[in-house]
Amino acid sequence: MPRSTNAPASRKRRSNRLKKARGFRGGRSKLFRTATEAVDRAECMATDHRRTRKRDFRRLWIARISAAVKPFDLNYSTFMNGLNKAGIELNRKMLSEIAIHDPAGFEGIVNQAKAALN
Repeated sequence: MPRSTNAPASRKRRSNRLKKARGFRGGRSKLFRTATEAVDRAECMATDHRRTRKRDFRRLWIARISAAVKPFDLNYSTFMNGLNKAGIELNRKMLSEIAIHDPAGFEGIVNQAKAALN
């Protein structure tokens, strides 16, 4: 009896893996084994980098807020403490956006935080 190879399913599996490797250079997009290794690594990195991106954005927002409160003779941690005491529940992303696009509104928030500290 002839050997069965399950050719259609194998071909489909290989072509799907090679489709994921599109855009890679050289053998990483042409050769099945190399492409498999490259795709596995890329998928791992994508997971890690989704987590890293969250950290990076938080660092960016904190840097922006810190720079925005410097002219008011405050540092970041004191400002955040003042916000907590004042009961202002704005997240860092919104605070940084307000600091960039609405300086007058941000000044009002800073003044409330300063008042809560005293």
